[in-house]
Amino acid sequence: MEIHAANGYLIDQFLRDGTNLRQDRYGGPPEGRIRLLLEVVEAVTEVWGPARTGVRLSPVNSFNDISDSDPETLFSTVMAHLNPLGLAYVHVVEGVIHSTADDSGLFDFARFSARCRSPYMANNGYDRARATQAIAQGQADLVAFGIPFIANPDLPHRFAQDLPLNEADPDTFYAGGAKGYIDYPPIQEVPPA
Repeated sequence: MEIHAANGYLIDQFLRDGTNLRQDRYGGPPEGRIRLLLEVVEAVTEVWGPARTGVRLSPVNSFNDISDSDPETLFSTVMAHLNPLGLAYVHVVEGVIHSTADDSGLFDFARFSARCRSPYMANNGYDRARATQAIAQGQADLVAFGIPFIANPDLPHRFAQDLPLNEADPDTFYAGGAKGYIDYPPIQEVPPA
């Protein structure tokens, strides 16, 4: 079970001081703004257990007009509260999605990963080589792929064999139909002679 606390959706809106203007115990400093997330995590882990629960975060993603004035402090506080829970993983969107800007200096993801006591799942813009390097260097335990999976229904096979990938067509994303989601072909390998 993954708790989606990222990308400007409800829990992320509580986390960020750009949207959470509350004056009650769910607002104010990071400890108040993370309260809803922790209550959701507690409720989910009571049913599924912590070993079957993950949390998705996006510390600097501005998708859906979300922002925070001090993401380092906020998400360090989040991680400090998640660490003792023994979660299955923490899934982190590293950077700003749907952006071509260089966002590498916005947040220290290597330090954030090092603080994480659950398996750390990196996400956003990874390819096979970068994912392999991140895991080998201990910067991630897992890497999630979204767009490459849309365009490559056989992505694990292609990665395992180091085969070329189909290019995704972003013009078909969120279009409401099957085109661009279920019509990418699996690779047709030439059998060895």
